[in-house]
Amino acid sequence: MTTPPVTPRTALVLGATSDIGRAIARQLAREGWRLQLLARDPAGLQREADDLTARNAPGLQTHALEALSQAGNEDWLDLLDPLPDLAVCVIGLLGDQAESERDPAAATQVMRTNFEAPALLFGALATRFAQRGSGVLVGVSSVAGDRGRASNYVYGAAKAGFTAFLSGLRARLATSGVHVVTVKPGFVRTRMTAGMALPGPLTASPEAVARAVSRAVRRRQHVVYVKPIWYLIMLLIRHLPERLFKRLKL
Repeated sequence: MTTPPVTPRTALVLGATSDIGRAIARQLAREGWRLQLLARDPAGLQREADDLTARNAPGLQTHALEALSQAGNEDWLDLLDPLPDLAVCVIGLLGDQAESERDPAAATQVMRTNFEAPALLFGALATRFAQRGSGVLVGVSSVAGDRGRASNYVYGAAKAGFTAFLSGLRARLATSGVHVVTVKPGFVRTRMTAGMALPGPLTASPEAVARAVSRAVRRRQHVVYVKPIWYLIMLLIRHLPERLFKRLKL
């Protein structure tokens, strides 16, 4: 009796040209996943594809797509062949808090990029996954969404929205065969945080985030703090009385 060939698993990385997206794609490629890379920059996508091809990534596909323009439109899903087994979303924009306070357009860009686009794209994927009865969705959110802080509350509010969306999606899909994971990295050394004075013990590398995503998929975890110390820090911050919290320079 001949054993039928095993079909390689397929993973979609949304925001694949970011530092974290690139690290996740490389991690998944090493594990044998076929990759579908999605980002808005065609030239950046091609560079990532060339790099991964040189690393022997199997069955690579790329899709140039502006997430904000496609949010709420499901046509982009028809580009995916096959429908992936795993989707990881790292789409995001840190922005500048002071600029967001001055300029409503800047605040809108931060909120839409970190919440509206990822939530609507994942919502569309969730429906297809549920119809099939299988799949894993991994959303990279942020500890900044655990409580609004004066230093980054526009970004934090958007991430809080995405975290809540993922929580609700996880509950909705609990009996569908689809698993939803929320990953909260904390500080990460990337191009987005270049020039910031980041605390070493609390700062992760993109590769550490990628490994955390891989573990979460294997172990079917729900909410993951990439550095576990962030769970304790944010537990304390969430429970500080408001009269004390608002006096802190956070």
